[in-house]
Amino acid sequence: MGLAKKGAVKRKMPLYAIGQFLLMLFYYPVFRISVRGRENIPRTGPVLLCSNHLAKRDPVILGVAQRRQVFYMAKEELFKGRFLGGLLRSLGAFPVRRGTGGADALADAYSLLEENAMVGVFVEGTRSKDGRLQRPKTGAALLAYRTKATVVPVCITTGDGGIPRAFKRTTVTFGPPIEAKRLAIPDDSSMQLRKASRVIMSEISALREEDLKRLGLPSQLEEKGEDVR
Repeated sequence: MGLAKKGAVKRKMPLYAIGQFLLMLFYYPVFRISVRGRENIPRTGPVLLCSNHLAKRDPVILGVAQRRQVFYMAKEELFKGRFLGGLLRSLGAFPVRRGTGGADALADAYSLLEENAMVGVFVEGTRSKDGRLQRPKTGAALLAYRTKATVVPVCITTGDGGIPRAFKRTTVTFGPPIEAKRLAIPDDSSMQLRKASRVIMSEISALREEDLKRLGLPSQLEEKGEDVR
């Protein structure tokens, strides 16, 4: 699969640009957002933004934490209404259908990355109930393998290490792009994809550990029975 020319970037949708600005005015003071490592996001080219997942508002938080538009998959049911479906598409969301294994959504993600877009992926596949990291799924690794897009790890951490809530401090930390050789796997077998997904998750885990330390909170890796890598 060939990607678009380097040095290019998919332009923001007009409605997204407006919404991003307006939501910044609301989210930064309400969720007390602070951002670290924003300079680690390439300004051009295809990017896979790989994050942990704490709350439904995570796509918005990541969207206002940096300048580029982030494209996400959303469940198909949200697109059934003409107005809501059109609004979601204009904001860069694309549907994933139940029972397809996510193949349709992956196809949309491939197309977006070919257009030098930034696609957001929550590598755990579901929201954490307590803020701790969970085992990664292989979807992000598959996208990275097939598209060779730049993979940027990001971690959302709250002031108490739990779930984001209004007026609770929220830190968004973008890590350096993961070196391509660390994600270089010989094929897209389940075993190799799991290996690559653990590499991605280990980078997110390292970012979380840094933030927990800065916040004076206990390490997740030292908690009994915890293994997310």
